[in-house]
Amino acid sequence: MISEKIKQAVGILDEEGIDLWLTFVRESEVSSDPVLDLILGANCTWQSAFMIPRKGDPVAIVGSLDEARIRGTGVYEVIGYTKSIKETLLEQLEKISPGSIAINYSMNDIMADGLSHGMYLILEAMFEGTPFEDKLVSSETIVSKLRGRKSDEEIRRIAAAVKSTEELFERVSKIMKPGMTEKEVAASMLREVDEEGIETSWERELCPSVFTGPESAGAHCGPTDRKIEKGHVLNIDFGVRVKQYCSDLQRSWYFLRDGETSAPTEVVRAFDTIRDAIALAAEKIRPGMEGRAIDTIARNHIIEKGYEEYPHALGHQVGRKTHDGAGLLCPEWERYGNLPYLKVEEGQVYTLEPRIQIPGYGVATIEEIIVVRSDGGEFLSHPQTEIFLV
Repeated sequence: MISEKIKQAVGILDEEGIDLWLTFVRESEVSSDPVLDLILGANCTWQSAFMIPRKGDPVAIVGSLDEARIRGTGVYEVIGYTKSIKETLLEQLEKISPGSIAINYSMNDIMADGLSHGMYLILEAMFEGTPFEDKLVSSETIVSKLRGRKSDEEIRRIAAAVKSTEELFERVSKIMKPGMTEKEVAASMLREVDEEGIETSWERELCPSVFTGPESAGAHCGPTDRKIEKGHVLNIDFGVRVKQYCSDLQRSWYFLRDGETSAPTEVVRAFDTIRDAIALAAEKIRPGMEGRAIDTIARNHIIEKGYEEYPHALGHQVGRKTHDGAGLLCPEWERYGNLPYLKVEEGQVYTLEPRIQIPGYGVATIEEIIVVRSDGGEFLSHPQTEIFLV
């Protein structure tokens, strides 16, 4: 998988007209660069430079004690050093003679922003007075495309994680009942995760996130001692990691009051509005569209139905991490920087996750996962079409 990704990276360098991609790291077990899982799959200790040129073979310059481990990855020509990386790094740069050097920082994409300020200053000092000091650019376009363009195998792994998540949702539906706390629901799901021998997509304290009823703490808080009551809408935000790739789905349930055989009209209407906004966005998404355009389609549908707009992006990419790749289906808000203007690409995998507050009941929300195809979004999840009743 890593060799495949490095070949893909070389193609992106050619596409972007960048001569060299340099990832500069140290003590990666403590302060890991997010891109290392794609281009290395191992950790390093001393200052290390992973160089992927537009032309030529990838080269890794690492501390002498790391040589054997990095050579064992079978990906790079490995050069070790003992006292200083500077001389070897400059020597390799002279051989490559790059007109541009993309390094691992970004103002917009956290997945391309692994270079600490201290490491940047070290690099800057090493390049001072050399032909390379004015060649540095951000690697964000490389990382965005590399993480975003999923291979068939990557998509299969995400689909497998989605399948496991949906099975766990089905199991928890059978055990939930009024009187249980959010923490008890979460604990039952985590027991299933452990029995399956898999892991959650993000930290277990927040995965699953279970939130029930009006004025709940919400998805980013984690389960509380709040009890499920009849008349509550309950949501679960959950995902698992299978073969290093993640899922991220949300489902909604309604707990029937005594005498009810269906959810109240206002609950059904809000849920259906969310469902239809997701379906519309999946139908309309196309490679080449800006992320903001897809967000607008779903957002406007919800507003036109008389609801307030949701306070976040419509969807993010999914891959090795639950938030994976720069491309985002989001509005033109300052907090998103240039992300609303990045174009959707075929092979990217996105969540679609709008929400509506239902006064007196809770939150109607669904989160599905699609892969972008030439003619629209193909669902990797099985869309929830009706609110689940308990």
